[in-house]
Order: sequence, then structure tokens, then C-alpha cells
Amino acid sequence: MSTENEGNAVPPAPSAPPVPVETPAASAQGASYAGSAPTAPIPAVPGAPEHASAPVGGPAYASDGAGQGADPYGQAPTQGSAPEAGWPPPPPVTPSYADGGGSGAGGWGSSYQQPAPKPRNGRGGLVAAVLVAALVAGGVGGGIGYSLAKNDDDSTDSTTVSAPSSSGEVKRASGTVANVAAGALPSTVTIEAQSTNGEGGTGTGFVFDKQGHILTNNHVVADAVDGGKLTATFPSGKKYDAEVVGHAQGYDVAVIKLKNAPSDLKPLALGDSDKVAVGDSTIAIGAPFGLSNTVTTGIISAKNRPVASSDGSASSKSSYMSALQTDASINPGNSGGPLLDASGAVIGINSAIQSSSSGGLGGSGQSGSIGLGFAIPVNQAKYVAQQLIQSGKPVYAKIGASVSLEEGTGGAKITEQGASGASAVESGGPAAKAGLKPGDVITKLDGMVVDSGPTLIGAIWTHKPGDTVKLTYTRDGKTHTVDVTLGSREGDS
Repeated sequence: MSTENEGNAVPPAPSAPPVPVETPAASAQGASYAGSAPTAPIPAVPGAPEHASAPVGGPAYASDGAGQGADPYGQAPTQGSAPEAGWPPPPPVTPSYADGGGSGAGGWGSSYQQPAPKPRNGRGGLVAAVLVAALVAGGVGGGIGYSLAKNDDDSTDSTTVSAPSSSGEVKRASGTVANVAAGALPSTVTIEAQSTNGEGGTGTGFVFDKQGHILTNNHVVADAVDGGKLTATFPSGKKYDAEVVGHAQGYDVAVIKLKNAPSDLKPLALGDSDKVAVGDSTIAIGAPFGLSNTVTTGIISAKNRPVASSDGSASSKSSYMSALQTDASINPGNSGGPLLDASGAVIGINSAIQSSSSGGLGGSGQSGSIGLGFAIPVNQAKYVAQQLIQSGKPVYAKIGASVSLEEGTGGAKITEQGASGASAVESGGPAAKAGLKPGDVITKLDGMVVDSGPTLIGAIWTHKPGDTVKLTYTRDGKTHTVDVTLGSREGDS
């Protein structure tokens, strides 16, 4: 499966629609501001003009999608492999903004015509006296009505119940979404990365340790790697400059460090992604479309989902993961944010989304949540982060063979030739020692079905160099099984 990662630039947030304007005669009630709740309709005042304003619809936003790419873990196949021209394909067309709305006018009541005054006569005093008496009676009646209403509200027959004023703050039980979010948000940051030419975007990260290291995605900070600007902002509003400690394009993991980091940092607890089960609750935190500190919920939809993602640039190599799939809403800007379990422990790093290839505005695709989000398992991310902090470079496990990235091969097929004319099977490497040859099709790794080259790459990278895995492959129509001790490769080149 090929998806797009999401760390795109964010359009401005839409403004709130205006509310109906009050009548001039009612201006003493106070002006109503945009963004506040509409007030109740006010009856028209005698002689005053009627006036109403319909709200104008705000723009609906969509983000551009990203393309796909491929990198057969450092050994790009040449002849006999999948055509590289297909990796990455061109990105989908960017949808335009959508605006809508209208205006109109209408009264909130029929107009009132003052009756013509009657001719004055000798009984004018009597009329005035009657009017005064009526006003007094009306005041008495109003007072009696208020008293009766108050007494009725205080009676034991009232059907409404009010919360005690001394109840204090609401206490939320451990394990609730609100409780988990309250504990995790202070340790989550919104990252802004900017290249030397001013390009960049927004993503998310979270506190990894007390020394000020922040764990995020490689594609979130890629713009700031070569002399760019990088900042991290906490929900409290405190903003820190940061620097890239190390980044792994293949894993799509990066570590940055806060400059002048505060001493009270609280790292998020890391869970065990191997123990996650399909159906477990998930909580995602991020800055979708620039809306920082956004919390969404869902479940684990699948495990070990093979995903190849790319930022869509011509020079970009793909990232491969055996991902956790979740239906928690993930959008551009959520990249690098934590995916939490019900206890608040990090089980993954939100990294990629699958977007609809059709539909949307004007018939073009939209880069947005359709319930298919993918996260790097935290066990893998933790290992990569530790390597980056120690040496600044990633270390990849490998079998020492180039495989085709072509779909429909029934597995991961070892190509006839490697990169730049080199042998497809590295001499003296793990695959060669296990007896693998060009043309062999690897169909399983430790019993897990392998349906393509990207699936094999993602599965291998969940392991560490020196691990022994069991590979099942076919050759000349016969199935074989062999143990392979994984080698290592340092760096992204």
C-alpha cells in the first residue's frame, strides 16, 4: 500500500460567520460580536426599520496530496526490477477553496403604526388618571407574578435539579479520553520547520526525554535540515528554537533538541506496540491544518500494515513501515504526533494517511482523513531515536539483496541485477550465506505473508541487525525455508 505523508503548509483558519444585526432602536442592549452566539430575536420597535442579515458561509479547506516513492532499503533495483519511473507518481491536483453564502433581509415582526391622537376635551384629566391607575395595577400584577414564580421555583414540587455550587471542579476518571489528553498535551509540541528559501510546514512532536529531545517524523523537519529554522511550541504558549539531532528518511523518524530546554520537561511514557491488539482504543494528538493541540479518538484497525509513503518530491526516497492502522482522525499537521493507548502510553507516531483518489472539490482528490491513518510502531521508533541520539545516523537491518518494487509478483522477487550494475545478491551478505539467488521469490518472513518488495522491507526494518529471521521462498516452483541473520547498513545513502 502506498500512501501520502502529511506535513503540508497550512491555510489560514476560516473566520466565524457574522450574527444577525440588532435594530437601531435596540442598541442599548449592547453590540453583538462575530463569533458569539446569536441573540434572541428582538421585536420591532414602533417606527423603527426592520433589519436582518444572513450569515455568509466561510471557506472550506482542502490540502494537496502527496505522491509515492520507493527505496529498496538502500539498494535500488535497476534492470529486472520495477520501473523507477512509477516511484513517485505525480501528486494529485490541489483542490481549490470553496466559498459559499448569501445575504438577505427580513423583519422579525410586523411594523407598528401609532394611532392618531384624539382631540383634547374636558375629560383629559380623567383619561390621564385612568392610564395611571392601569400602570399601577400592571406593576402590582407583575410583582405578584414574580413572587409566585419565585416561590414555585423554591418549592419541593420543582422538576429541575441544580448542581451544588460547592461541588468544585469535575473529576475525570483515569482512562477517560479527557484524563489521558490532560496528561499528554503538556508534553506535545507543534513544530514549525522552514527552509533557507522560506518554504516549510507544520507538524507535531512529543517530549522523548528530560534532556530536551523531541521525537517526530523525518518529513516534518526535512525542510530545516540544511540550515533552516526550526521551532517547537508547547500548549502553554512557550516557544523554543530547536535543532535537528538526526533523521532517518527510510524509517521516517527524526529527533530534534530544544535549545535552552526547560528543566521541568515531562517525557511521555512509551508503551509496547507489540502487545497492541486490533480494537484497542487510540487517541491521536496533533496540529491538523495548523490547529494545534487537537485530540481525536479511534481504535486500532489493523497491525503490520505494509505502507510506503513519500513527500512527493522528485528527489524523495520512500519511507517503509509495518504500520499500526487507526481510524482516529489524522490530517496534514498530525505528522510526528503521538498515538496513545487508553492508559496514555505512546504506542506509535502518526505518520501517513490514505487519501481518496477521486471525489472532493471539483472532482479532484483531497488530502484529508477518511479513517485510514498509519503510525510507526513505537518499539521501532524508540530504537531508531536512540541510534540517532547516539550517532546522529540511522542503522538499518538488511538481508543484502535487491528486491523488485513491482506489485503482483506474489512476493518479494530478488532482481536479476542490483543498483549501478552491481550484483543483486551482495557477495558474502546474509542472503548469499543463506543460499538465496536472483529470481527467488520471498513469500514469508517469520510466518507473516510477504506479498511485495515494500512489504518485505517494512518487515525487515522492524528488526535489528543481528536478529535471525525465517524466510520462506519459492524457486522453480518449489518452496524452501531458510534462517537468515540480518546484517546492517548505516545512513540513508
